Amino acid sequence: ELNCELIRASCQTMCPAQELRNRESQNRLHCFEVVPGTESFQKPKGDPLRAVKEYSRPAAGKDVTKPSYLRPPDVLLKTVCYLIDEIAGSTSLHPWTEVYSFVFDRLRSVKQDMIIQRLSGKDCVAILEPTVRFHIYASYRLCGEPLRIYDPRINDTHLQEYLSWLFDCYKTGSGPYPNQEEFQTLGLLYNLGSSPATQDILELPERLRQTPSLKLALAINRAFLEGNHVHLLRLVQKLDFLQACALHRHLVTCRRHLLLIYCHGYHSRNCRFPLDRLAQLLSLEPSLTAELCQVYGIEVNQHNQVLFSKSAFTEPDQGSLDCKLLAVTRKGQATRDDEGLMDILVTS
Repeated sequence: ELNCELIRASCQTMCPAQELRNRESQNRLHCFEVVPGTESFQKPKGDPLRAVKEYSRPAAGKDVTKPSYLRPPDVLLKTVCYLIDEIAGSTSLHPWTEVYSFVFDRLRSVKQDMIIQRLSGKDCVAILEPTVRFHIYASYRLCGEPLRIYDPRINDTHLQEYLSWLFDCYKTGSGPYPNQEEFQTLGLLYNLGSSPATQDILELPERLRQTPSLKLALAINRAFLEGNHVHLLRLVQKLDFLQACALHRHLVTCRRHLLLIYCHGYHSRNCRFPLDRLAQLLSLEPSLTAELCQVYGIEVNQHNQVLFSKSAFTEPDQGSLDCKLLAVTRKGQATRDDEGLMDILVTS
């Protein structure tokens, strides 16, 4: 077992100098880390102000506790803010799948340094909070991308670890933690219907449980558990953007159940249901509502009337349901390509 009490991290840069030299000589620098203008060189030159320590799996005989390779808490926080503000939040770096891949890996290296040093308390919380925001946003932005470039299960695994670690810090630390309401809310919305997530909220102090965002999240959770999908989708309109990102993965289930109920309840040869009314119930634009109906085999005629039929309802092929149909904010329909919203990750 590591004697972490003796570890004193001494690396004052985002990437240890030795690692930067090694990766430069081995031509293993990411394009986001090279000095501008040297990209076409046989061996691009590494930029000390842009290079970030990459994640490496622990290997036999490798000393992961070397102080010159470990970044202290203030450098780790600076690194996380750089990754999210300058890389993930950039409007010029494309494609975003590549941005995600780079930031995801470098955040893992941050976590590795944190674990080795056994960080806890406010230092830990300051690093974990923007990390959680990034993974929640990514779960929305990259939803529906091919598995070869984005695996939602891997993102979910790491996000759940960060959330668990963060909530443990809240419970065991001395505080105060001014952002706890935000993250407890995000955790419940992301894990909607989960008994452990609900129990975590119910065990919070009364002053937290009675805050507006947590009361709203609990109401949404209750509607989800009760199968009251119309009420849930109305409440979703009150969420801010990042909260909608956290919730969005559950909306396919809600809308599917609602359409199935209506297919049985309004199954009649002569029944015509207004598309605009269905769009209101689903909290979607009429055009997207018509598209969603088509995915489930429900006919929409030329007069924008829905012809519900329990025999026509079919389950869509996996991957045919585009995630552009999912999230709605109180400001209107959210789009996955909406730039300029990334600044909420660190600064909110």
